Parts: sequence; structure tokens; C-alpha cells
Amino acid sequence: MKLYAAIDHNIQSVFCCCCSVQKRAVTTQVSLDDTDLMDGYAMNDRQASYPSNIYRVNRPVGVPSRRKPPPPPPGDEEEGGEVRVIALYDFWARESIDLSVRRYEEYVILQKRDPHWWKARDKHGNEGLIPSNYVTEKKSNSIEAFEWYCKNITRTKAEQLLRQEAKEGAFIVRDSSQQGVYTVSVYTKAGGDQNGSVRHYHIKQTQASKKQYYVAEKHLFDTIPELIEYHELNAAGLVTRFRYPVGLMGRCIPATAGFSYEKWEINTSELTFMKELGSGQFGVVRLGKWRATLKVAIKTISEGSMSEEDFIEEAKVMMRLSHPNLVQLYGVCTQKRPICIVTEFMENGCLLNYLRQKQGRLHKEALLGICEDVCEGMEYLERNHFIHRDLAARNCLVGDKNVVKVSDFGMARYVLDDEYTSSTGSKFPVKWSPPEVFHFSKFSSKSDIWSFGVLMWEVFTEGRMPFENKSNAEVVDEISRGERLYRPSLASPTVYQIMYSCWHEKPDARPSFCELLDLINEVTVNGHK
Repeated sequence: MKLYAAIDHNIQSVFCCCCSVQKRAVTTQVSLDDTDLMDGYAMNDRQASYPSNIYRVNRPVGVPSRRKPPPPPPGDEEEGGEVRVIALYDFWARESIDLSVRRYEEYVILQKRDPHWWKARDKHGNEGLIPSNYVTEKKSNSIEAFEWYCKNITRTKAEQLLRQEAKEGAFIVRDSSQQGVYTVSVYTKAGGDQNGSVRHYHIKQTQASKKQYYVAEKHLFDTIPELIEYHELNAAGLVTRFRYPVGLMGRCIPATAGFSYEKWEINTSELTFMKELGSGQFGVVRLGKWRATLKVAIKTISEGSMSEEDFIEEAKVMMRLSHPNLVQLYGVCTQKRPICIVTEFMENGCLLNYLRQKQGRLHKEALLGICEDVCEGMEYLERNHFIHRDLAARNCLVGDKNVVKVSDFGMARYVLDDEYTSSTGSKFPVKWSPPEVFHFSKFSSKSDIWSFGVLMWEVFTEGRMPFENKSNAEVVDEISRGERLYRPSLASPTVYQIMYSCWHEKPDARPSFCELLDLINEVTVNGHK
């Protein structure tokens, strides 16, 4: 393979996680989220051409799509009987119209007019609004309310969680890649492995008329909870007992989609401004608290840095976007200047800084897990017809449990700095942009796909600068001639094929985020090759 050395520190040093930009053209609905919570970047890297037969994405036979179905349309009074749910997390009422919920307790759903906030009644007859992502429907065979169950978590993420705990017998029950099948992942140091390993056991079912569950064939159970309870006390042929449930519930509390009341306006008097976290294209980012209880990030917008009226018009729509891998927008403060944007706070700051700080300490599986987190968030935006326009490691944030979330999506539309909005400007993120963007300012989900490929490259180089010290003009020339970034040493050929598929010259020949999720999942299941 022909390699091209290159190095460039100029363009992106000015970017902060706080949203950079691209040209404001193409009016597709957009959304917003957080800011970069840490400042500063430097970068470096090389580049190379690759064979012309671009890797095309097709889901392998038998592997289910990882695309999540859209939420059901909101309705009025529930039909077909009473709907009961069980709380997965504690939620404390913030408004008089809210209802506090306690983990594991049962509630009756009265209305689902808003997909994110449902009206519910507790066992004492109290009624109010609760966040829909904090509860799960009660079913006779449901395992969702158990601490050890992690819905939709992948093999990679399970291993990452278990290795973080590093306790003998730590375990997670998760959905298998095979539809309708569950897997128990358990951490052990058996066999003298001081670094520990993670074993994966499929929970199998008997073929008899009365189906029973088992992981060790001699021990059959009517339900999965009974199976888990037994193996918490008995290894019964497994590598170790299930000693320590490691679930996400109660540990990684999801953000609510805004607040329950319909207003998107937050009163500045309800905010406590704390330490400065960083600064970006729009202004300073501070840690703060809303009503002295909820930790938030507050981005103060410098006057003249953005098209405020246009942004405020869409702020309410942006606030209703909600996904575990998107930084949640809670609201805006527009009654006084400068205006403020209030978002979910992410403990570990900007992904770019995180990668550099953790250099040499992240397993390949963890790096792929980061890409998967970002891809999950972008698939949600793609499905909801939102375009990010400036996807890069600097515009993703890392939470306290190392969950990665996409931030600042759509914010590039509102930047007023010509250096950011014109492809001839030195600040324009050419190194993350496809040809149709830097030549024609044509943005789409497919241009986001190109940027995601570059983000994958950033992740697998642990935060290096794409095309190193090459100028924007040199990068435009090389990309136009068909040259692409080289394969990072930490990326297997299969992983490189995935990122390379994002860089097809023709937008329609690039995969969708849904297809990328299937490919990443396949690598997770089959290992890096």
C-alpha cells in the first residue's frame, strides 16, 4: 500500500469541543446538544491511497439489524386496558406537575401524549409526569427491571464494563447478536490469568413443549431470573459463580428529554454558575447547577458569534431529541444577553482529549466501543433526518461511565464566522469533509458518514490529527485525486474497511449509519481480523 506522510497542526487547533462548523447551506432540520467541556487540541498524522474496490456494506445473513425502531406516536388515553410499568431508575420530581418514582416500584400509565413524558399514577394514588425512558412495561417474563440486565449492550461494551469492575464473578446479562437469545458475560481470573478474561455463555432453551432455560445442561429453570439466582450460588460447571451483578441501572442514569413542562426557556436565576470547563466557537462553557440540584453544562454565547434568532426558533425542537448517545439539550436562556444554552453535563469532557489522555491504555475493543457509541447517536439523527455537519472527536463528549455521546449536532448552521462557514476559510474543517461539501457545500447524512470515517480514524490513532500538517488546499487536492487516510496500527484490516467505506467519492455509495452499526456489531461478535 502506498503511504503518504503528512503533518498538520494549523486548522484544528482553534476548534474546541464546543462546535465548530461548516458552511451554512442545505436546510435540513437540525438539532443541538452540548458543548465541548475541555479546551485545547493539537494533532498529527499521515495518509495514503487505498484500492478502488470500496468495501460495501451488506448485513450478513442471519445477523439482525441493530437499528432501533422509532418511538411510537404519542396518543391520548391508553386503549386496550391498563398499562403498568416498573421504574428502572429513581426520579425526583422537579416541577409541581411531576411525579417522583422509585426504582423497582410499579406505576400505572394514564397518558402518553408526549413520547418523552408520560402521565402516571403511583400506588398511593398520586399522579404526575414521569420520564418515559426511566420505566419499562411490566410483563410476566420481563427481565428488564433486574440490575444485571443491560438491554442493547454489545459484547464489546459488556467486556469493557466488566474489565472496569475487575471483580471475580462480575457478570452482565445482555441481548445476544442472535435475535431472541440472551448471553451471560462473566469476568474471571481463573486459569492464572492475572489480567482477567471475560467468558460469554448463551442462555439456551430446551426443545420440550414446556421450554426451560439453562447454561449448564443439567440445571434447568422455568425463568431466566431463577437461572441467575441459582448460578449466583453455584458455579455448576461454569468458570465461576455469578457473584457480582454489573448492570447499567442505578449506575449510568439517563438524561431526561428536557424538563416536563412545555417551556424551553430556562430562567437564568435558576442556574448556579460554577467553574469554567473550556471555551469554544460560541463562547465559554461552565459547570453549573439547575435549581441547585441537577448538574448541567452552561454554554454562554458570545454576542455576534451565532445567528441567535434562527437558533432560538429551533431550540424547542432540538430539546425534544433524546437518545443515550446524544448530549441532551435541557433548554435555553434568552431573556438576557448573552444568551445561554443548558445541556447535560459530561464528566470526562471532550473525546479528543480523552483519547490523548488515555493513550496506550485503551484496548482495541474499547476503541471500537467508542465508535459504536457515536454511530448509535448518529443513526438516531439519521433516522430523524437531522444532519450534524461537523462530526469529529472534538464534538463528542465522554460521561462518567465512559459512555460517549455526540454533541453540538446542527450547531454549524448558526455560526456567523466566515472563516468557519466558507470552505476557503482557514478554520473550515476540510479534513473531516467529503468532496461534495468542500466543493459545493452540499450537506447530507452521507456527508456525516464521511466525517464518521475520519472520527473512527481519530479514535484508532488515539487522537491524532488527520492529514497531520498538510494545509487545507493540499488536503482538498489529495482527496480529489482519490487519496485517503492510511490504516492506523490499532485498526484491523476489517475495521479499516469499515472506515474506508465511509470515504467513497459518491455519497450514495457510502453506507448508512444503520449499516455501519451492523458491520461494527459483526466485528464485535467475530473479533478484530
